[in-house]
Amino acid sequence: MAAHPWWHSAVVYQIYPRSFQDANGDGVGDLPGITERLDYLAGTLGVDTVWLSPFYRSPMADFGYDVADYTDVDPIFGTLDDFDRMAARAKELGLKLIVDFVPNHSSEKHAWFKAARSSKDDPKRDWYVWHDPAPDGGPPNNWLSIFGGSAWELDEATGQYYLHSFLREQPDLNWRNLELKAAMFDALRFWMDRGVDGFRIDVAHYIMKDPAMRDNPLATEVADYHKSLGEYDSQVHLYDKGHEDVHGVFREIRSLVDTHDAPTFGRAERVTIGEIHEYDRAAWVRYFGGNATPGVLDELHMPFNFALLNADWTAASIRASVDDLEAALPEGAWPNYVVSNHDEKRIRSRVGAAQARIAAMLLLTLRGSPTLYYGDELGMPEVDVPEEKLQDPWGFRSLPELSRDGCRTPMAWDDSPSAGFSDAPPDDLWLPLHDDHASINVDAELDDPDSMLNLYRRLLVLRKETPALQVGSYTPSDDVPDDVFAYVREHDGTDGHERPRVFVALNFSPEMQEVAVPDGFTGHVLASTQRERESRTFTGTLHLGANEGVVLG
Repeated sequence: MAAHPWWHSAVVYQIYPRSFQDANGDGVGDLPGITERLDYLAGTLGVDTVWLSPFYRSPMADFGYDVADYTDVDPIFGTLDDFDRMAARAKELGLKLIVDFVPNHSSEKHAWFKAARSSKDDPKRDWYVWHDPAPDGGPPNNWLSIFGGSAWELDEATGQYYLHSFLREQPDLNWRNLELKAAMFDALRFWMDRGVDGFRIDVAHYIMKDPAMRDNPLATEVADYHKSLGEYDSQVHLYDKGHEDVHGVFREIRSLVDTHDAPTFGRAERVTIGEIHEYDRAAWVRYFGGNATPGVLDELHMPFNFALLNADWTAASIRASVDDLEAALPEGAWPNYVVSNHDEKRIRSRVGAAQARIAAMLLLTLRGSPTLYYGDELGMPEVDVPEEKLQDPWGFRSLPELSRDGCRTPMAWDDSPSAGFSDAPPDDLWLPLHDDHASINVDAELDDPDSMLNLYRRLLVLRKETPALQVGSYTPSDDVPDDVFAYVREHDGTDGHERPRVFVALNFSPEMQEVAVPDGFTGHVLASTQRERESRTFTGTLHLGANEGVVLG
């Protein structure tokens, strides 16, 4: 274990700040609210790392992903002092802290962009991506915004177009400008000096585009993506993201976070995790590094692995996804997994309540660092947000079915009218609660030994007590029924731990399955998605119940 950095064994818990805890009663979550609930995360639940989605000063056109100041807290979330108190409390509890970094674009309200659009001659003009119109007066090329329409917006005052890969209120930054790059690196230093242990980098692969700004080719079929993005999927996005030069930027970021000292909290090993929607594994693994010096992983510590979000929920498909990742990883690279996040439909609503328990065991027993999305430990469902209450610009500016509001609804803590999330009445919450929050909430589930929350708690305890589950190897089992995904996790045992290896078997079907217990295992059930079966022993054959997952010692 000593040879592994902390993030190899970490369980990351993602908080969407608007929806976790409201401390001031305005119906929107905030940093003081998060501070109030850190004891739940560190003690009751048992995770060890917190990742915060954006809390920066912002006009909230995209709820914080349009940053107006990279080194300040938006008043809706609190103040810098509130951040410092939260960071200090997290440290007291032994929690690591990861924050979002949004490098591709700022808000149009950022002082940098206000200066840039004031004149073609302004010193900050080149901090953004500008281009003259095409000969017909239209956009410079055919690039599209992921939110719909052209990725170019004409600035009438200066007669040029600026690039926005997302909303027009989110102008793209020009990472080829050295002054801009230096300013963004200063923002990273600012947060490291306040005790941050790492960064989740938003749409990391977008920051470098084709400098020649060539047209994207048209797609002959819908992109290999987990959902259609409408007009955006009409192109092969060859030139508007992922240019080769992006790897040089990530090498610089890696060097910065690996060597920077935080004077307030002392030096600590930090982590960078990149949001990269790249489904070509060969291209995806390059973001680990090794492009400049083969064999040296010098870029992102972990590009996010989103494959489980897109895979068919069958034993064969999930195993294929895991095995594909394991085969693609370069030497020394560390895997990671996620089954939900702030952009995706909640796992319970994707696979059903019974299989959501399988997803919990899968996430916490695979080799690699898992990220758990807030509320999934309760089995919170996707909420069908009424059209008049939609907040997500992707929903009301593009396609309503693409709205991400349903997975961003408030956390449920108790059975009170606003679920303990806020003192504001339910109608004043920024998004509506799930209908069954009176039963799907922290207090109710803590009292139910068979609840989803208590399943997560048992799995997290087992993971912390079992080096094989934290950093052990992964070996899939072939001699299992078609509806079962099974694997062995094994630690080298040099620490003398009594459980150097475990066997995980997951039944993806509603039918009982018979699984041969591998040689060398006693068949003692260390954990099961069906609690009453824990502590039993199976010899020879494991009778795996419907929708059941087990960990055997």
